[in-house]
Amino acid sequence: MAQLEGYYFSAALSCTFLVSCLLFSAFSRALREPYMDEIFHLPQAQRYCEGHFSLSQWDPMITTLPGLYLLSVGVVKPASWIFGLSEHVVCSIGMLRFVNLLFSVGNFYLLYLLFRKVQPRHKNVSLAWILWLHVSSNKHCLGCLLRRKHHCTKVN
Repeated sequence: MAQLEGYYFSAALSCTFLVSCLLFSAFSRALREPYMDEIFHLPQAQRYCEGHFSLSQWDPMITTLPGLYLLSVGVVKPASWIFGLSEHVVCSIGMLRFVNLLFSVGNFYLLYLLFRKVQPRHKNVSLAWILWLHVSSNKHCLGCLLRRKHHCTKVN
């Protein structure tokens, strides 16, 4: 039974990654400009990506801690060195969105571990809940893509 659980998890994680990549691709093609709060976060992330960590350059509209920016730099900078990518490509909106995709899949795994700890007897039910949470967290972006409405790109 434990071996089946591993297969179920691998299948669920693979499906999550595949669906996330498809959403990422569709989203990136449909919205080439910053979307929603990316208007604030993208310039800040790009400053970090370029090595400008000064607090004087912090956008006061951003209320979150800079952890994701620092982690993004930790992911994209080594990629630029390994693959020989230019700083323009590495700090682009597409690459920074891709880092969020990777974190999304990582969150799927962390949620799985958490649910296994909280509900050790109902592992398959936990996996179903995690899949539902992952899909439901992307419903707004999926809805905008399916309807292809331009009002979804505007910040209210």
